[in-house]
Amino acid sequence: MEWNKNGLLPLEWFKEMRTNSPISRAGDEGWNVFKYEDVKAVFTNYEVFSSQGVASSEDPIDSSILRQDPPKHRQLRKLVSNAFTPRMIESLGPKIQEIATSLLDEAEKKGRLDVVEDFASPLPIVVIAEMLGVSLEYRERFKSWSEALVGNNPDAYYQCQREMSEYFSEIAEDRRRHPQDDLITKLVEARIDNEHLTDLEIIGFCILLLVAGNETTTNLISSAVLAFDSLPEVRAELLADRARLPGAIEEVFRYFSPVQLMFRHVKQDTVLRGQELKAGQFVYIWMASANHDEDMFKQPDAFNIHRNPNPHLGLGSGIHYCLGSQLARMESRIAMETLLDRFPQYRRDRSVELARMDSTMMFALKELPVILR
Repeated sequence: MEWNKNGLLPLEWFKEMRTNSPISRAGDEGWNVFKYEDVKAVFTNYEVFSSQGVASSEDPIDSSILRQDPPKHRQLRKLVSNAFTPRMIESLGPKIQEIATSLLDEAEKKGRLDVVEDFASPLPIVVIAEMLGVSLEYRERFKSWSEALVGNNPDAYYQCQREMSEYFSEIAEDRRRHPQDDLITKLVEARIDNEHLTDLEIIGFCILLLVAGNETTTNLISSAVLAFDSLPEVRAELLADRARLPGAIEEVFRYFSPVQLMFRHVKQDTVLRGQELKAGQFVYIWMASANHDEDMFKQPDAFNIHRNPNPHLGLGSGIHYCLGSQLARMESRIAMETLLDRFPQYRRDRSVELARMDSTMMFALKELPVILR
């Protein structure tokens, strides 16, 4: 398939590493982990493989739920879980449909669509921005911040951290004076052990929700559009039976792995697949490789929307399983249903070469222009 031919997905490298070096050194203080069994073990055993950020860090992400172990992780997750209940997510369906329809209305006027810029990116940003209670006038800035946070440029990362911290600090202070019916107000008013969240914890929450709430879904939708265009038999099946779409989206999660890589650090000396891992070392867990592991998935390099079960790790595993998984699935399903209904014969503009964003952590296309009719 075309996405395998141009190096977008390093499937051959993953296979080589799983076969010959399933756990390999990553510099002097780190390890890469490639096999499904090992990746899942690292994800789920938080007593040995910790997510904990640096306590004295001024990086808001280090104070977020992403960088916490129990019991703090459990407390923080409980705070926002009410915003992501099945009932709350289902209630967003009409709004998501309205956004998807509006974006495609604009695209129809031009007859073309850059899936990334004009559809897959704005849809989840609008949804999460409304949940948080932040102004959509900053939509373009949100996108650039998200890309900087998951990209490979450390200067851009720290610059956007500073900008986001300043932005969300002002909003949090405004909500203290003028409460509203939004998620930031709930965070400002929340208490853990009878104490309010610190400013850094609130900012970390906002940054994480904004990025996790749009970047993963953007990449999922873009990858789905690419896959369904590249595989005519898959598109035909989906056009004939929309009930197959949820299974197809799960296969996009597995095959493309919107989040390719996460990390943990070793809390205590341990042995994994015969290798001695020392306390303080980092472990880089390659979810993208695990999702193509021959020992877990039959014909893993085939895109199969009928794969059942499909126990992919595209949304993590264990206590850090993606809080917004149901929202990401629903946004992607509605987006693809709407696109297939409106433009069933859309086709990718093959005069534009496929290219990945400069990010090791995410699988993100720079652009994906399609011709609608």
